[in-house]
Parts: sequence; C-alpha cells; structure tokens
Amino acid sequence: MQRFLNTLYVTTQKSYLHKKGEAVEIIVGDEIKARIPLITLDSIVCFGNISVSPFLLGACPEKNITISMLSETGKFLARVQGPVAGNVLLRKAQYRISDDKTLSTKVAKYFITGKIANQKTVLQRAIRDHADKIDGIKVKKAIAVLSGNITKIEKEHDLDKLRGIEGDSAETYFSVFDELIVSQKESFVFSGRNRRPPLDNVNAMLSYVYTLLYHDMISALECSGLDPAVGFLHRDRPGRLSLALDLMEEFRSFFADRLVLSLINRNEIFSRQFETSASNAVVMNDDARKTLITAYQKKKEVVVNHPYVEKKMHLAILFHTQARLLARFIRGDIDGYPVYIWK
Repeated sequence: MQRFLNTLYVTTQKSYLHKKGEAVEIIVGDEIKARIPLITLDSIVCFGNISVSPFLLGACPEKNITISMLSETGKFLARVQGPVAGNVLLRKAQYRISDDKTLSTKVAKYFITGKIANQKTVLQRAIRDHADKIDGIKVKKAIAVLSGNITKIEKEHDLDKLRGIEGDSAETYFSVFDELIVSQKESFVFSGRNRRPPLDNVNAMLSYVYTLLYHDMISALECSGLDPAVGFLHRDRPGRLSLALDLMEEFRSFFADRLVLSLINRNEIFSRQFETSASNAVVMNDDARKTLITAYQKKKEVVVNHPYVEKKMHLAILFHTQARLLARFIRGDIDGYPVYIWK
C-alpha cells in the first residue's frame, strides 16, 4: 500500500509553525489556523516571513519530512532534511553516468523526448477542445515542428545539439501558447516566456507553479535515493539541483502549463490579483497564490494510468514512480528510462 503524501504550503506572512504532539500546528497572531498530523506530510514549504520552532526543525528530518524556506516570490533560500536515502552504489552509478558525456546524452534524450511529446499532446488537446476559438492552422504548424524534432532526437547523439533541438521546441511551443488562452485574453496576454523576473501575469503563474513542481521533484528523487543535484540534461551548477530539473521536464506542459491555462480559462484567477513592482516584475497577491496552490494540490490527486507499470495512480504518486524508475535504469535493472508520455 502506498501512502499518499502531501506537501504543506505556508504562504500567510508571520505564521508560526511548531510541533504539537505528533502534529504541526500553524499559528497566526493568537489564532491556531491548522493542526496537521506529521505522518501525512512529505514536505513543508514556507514562503516569505514564516517562523519554525527548533523542535519542529528537529522532528521533521527524523520523519523524513523536508522543510524548504523560500522568499515570498518563490526564490529558494534553504532546506532542512534528514539523512540521505538509498545506498552509495546507486549514487556512484549516477555520478559515473553524469561524468560520461556519451552516457549523459543517452539519458538526456529520454527527458527531451518526453518533454516534446507532451508539449505536442497539449497542443493537440487544445485543437480538439477549442477548435472554434484558436488559430488551428498556426497550432498545427507548431505540432508538425515538434513531431519533426522528436524524429531528429532519435538520430542525434551530441548533447549540445540535443539541447538546441529542445530549445527550438520550447520556442515553437511557446510561440502558440497564447492561442491556448481562450478567456480573459486582454488581461492574460502571453507574448513569450520570460523569467527572473516574470514580466506578465501568465509568466508569473508559470514561474510559480514550476517552483512548486521543482520541489516535488526534489522530494521524489530524495526518496528514491538519487542525488537531485547531479543531472544529465542540466549540468552541474552551484545551488542548482539539476536532476530535479531533468525529471520535471516531462511534467511541465501537461501538468504545470495546463494547470495555469485552466485557472485562466475557467475564470478562477483574475488580473486584479497581480501587482507590478518598481522593477517591472509581476507578482501574484496572497489570494492568487492560495488559488494556485489549492489547484496544484487538487491536480496531484488526479488519477492516471501508467502504461509501463500497468497501474492507475495519483499524479503525486506518479512523481515518485518516475523517480524510482529512473533509479532502476541507473542501477541497470531496466534497459531504458520509461518516460511518462501523456495521452
């Protein structure tokens, strides 16, 4: 039996978290806002000015609960976690593959193929669901480019050229992303991907949900015994957990991007919930962040069928399943990494 583990996101400023028996209690001012059993949690993510008691900081790692501290806008600050999971042989195998450019290229091809295939399906779904509201010809041209790039990946063995194909695919996909916004078009205009900082409402949402997904990937990899910092497509860089970025590639479009599109198209989030700072960065207010986090958690409860393991599972469990399959591939237990292709 698999435990359905959850992440506790704390966004209310000046909240205080402390251990109350075998639960985490959240206090704002003099009011107890929530009390959540520790056994139900996989991780705690705190945004902004959040205080955590020393006793909770000590108890969480013992129960394999990771605490992440982020700025209010989602910039990573620090993590508290327990002992490294898994065995040293798995990680040594991971490091050997990462240090070998040929082997790294082989692994990177799986991530890129999954990413582009899922981008393609998102666009195909848009044509099916909103044929009368989008420029179908324009979107079909983008789909054709993505299909061609998948074919190119199969024949390519140079990592830098693979990254070039991945970059071209991302540019093609996002060039028609605005077509997928069929409601509130004047308030949610997308003219291209931008970040650090995001310069429009849509990019602000995308960056925020990518941050949430990134932290779920870290947790999944840590539970599988892999080192989240050592990747294959994304190379080593201080402060960057490259394997977490690798693993999230297959989930970006069908999980994160569609979540953002759904909130906009279903009128569940509004332009008045966004603010522009003096540096022209667009940020969401507390209401928008809570709406997005609630929708994110709800989407993790969606059940999908995994064709490789032949089981139905929640998307939250899918994250961990993919991390375990990646670990099996790195150990040599299976011949390839069965990237999840959304249908």
